[in-house]
Amino acid sequence: MSKRDEFVAFISSLKAVSRTITDEQRKGILRQATLEYEVHVDDAVEILQAAGLVVGQNDNYFEILDISSAELNNLSEDVITTHVNASHKKLYATSLAAGGLPRSDGRSQEQWRNILNEARDTLIDPEKRREYIATLQQTNEHRLDTHSLPAKQISNVSDGQRQEISHDNLPDEIVVPEGMVFIPAGEFQMGSDDDEAQEDEHPVHAVFLDAYMIDIYPVTNSEFRDFIYANPQWRKIDSYGEHISIELQDGNYLRDWEYETFPNGKADHPVTQVSWYAAIAYAQWVGKRLPTEAEWEKAARGGVDGKKYPWGDSINDININTDDTTPIGNTPANGFGLYDISGNVWEWCLDAYDSDFYFVSPPNNPFSGTNNVPWVVNNFTEVREPRVLRGGPWGIDSQGVRVSHRFSGNPTDTFPTFGFRCVMDVKT
Repeated sequence: MSKRDEFVAFISSLKAVSRTITDEQRKGILRQATLEYEVHVDDAVEILQAAGLVVGQNDNYFEILDISSAELNNLSEDVITTHVNASHKKLYATSLAAGGLPRSDGRSQEQWRNILNEARDTLIDPEKRREYIATLQQTNEHRLDTHSLPAKQISNVSDGQRQEISHDNLPDEIVVPEGMVFIPAGEFQMGSDDDEAQEDEHPVHAVFLDAYMIDIYPVTNSEFRDFIYANPQWRKIDSYGEHISIELQDGNYLRDWEYETFPNGKADHPVTQVSWYAAIAYAQWVGKRLPTEAEWEKAARGGVDGKKYPWGDSINDININTDDTTPIGNTPANGFGLYDISGNVWEWCLDAYDSDFYFVSPPNNPFSGTNNVPWVVNNFTEVREPRVLRGGPWGIDSQGVRVSHRFSGNPTDTFPTFGFRCVMDVKT
């Protein structure tokens, strides 16, 4: 079977689950077509049209009503009905109070209230709810990417930029937590000397790093909400009771959230509007830390040096997200099995930003700043110097999503493009 035929079969399997896909999913399919199946984007568009896949909202009723399916387990139907109705009533009243103001997702308030009604009617009916959950599970099994596969099974893409990594032959004492991948110890080439490289990316230099583990995805809104539930001292300032210190953010921390609730429909989007301090606090809460700049770049390169982007040397409009964050996992993984490593959000790193650091960088486990990694991790609230961000966010041009591109921000900065992922040291 040709690569094109494999792609057609893949689209057919998606259609069997649902004829409706979101615009973000459509972009993900087109990326996958070009990178995994080697199908030209124009041909892929024609295949989607011929299959009859419709771009629509494809809403998740649990997320709409801000309810977890897990929390309904073992509850009586009367309690479930009460719980669902209470959430529906609150959200419906909020929409009514908004009058004719349009929503940020482009819907009218009337359209939104219709969706709220559909979600309520589905979740309070036992049979409809079971069928809906089964549909969600099927959809998850047919994700538009490969993140259910171990890294060793990720298909190679053109230019040979993916390196197969297996966890099967790790030393017995190393356990890789769920949601992370193991990055082996070794040397890589850091920086860039290509025509687009900025001065702070020079010179290219060899760096040796000890082994470590890194998150497969950026931290999501849903995950960060769990953190502030457990740590109320990191709530936004307009929350009741405890909240983040005014010294650890710039006044726009979680600006788009309502108290402890992230924007509707963005549970699986990378969390943004978080300061460097909040990112470190989250990492400590889950037993991890932020990556050093060198750790981030080695992981982003996916085991292959010299490429301009995490996916290779070429770029087109399906590699750049121009409007907003997208759900994690919408782009193909790199050679280490990492998703969203470039083009979704800037990702905070542990290092102090130094434009000339590459000229004096030590060859082993480099870290920029006056203090070492343990000191920064244990005393992060005392840090005041600008920190490194990597990855290139939504809305940036092709120059900004290059794998070697460097950026800096004050540790208090909380922009809509700033997010993070975590690493963990390997203890042997």
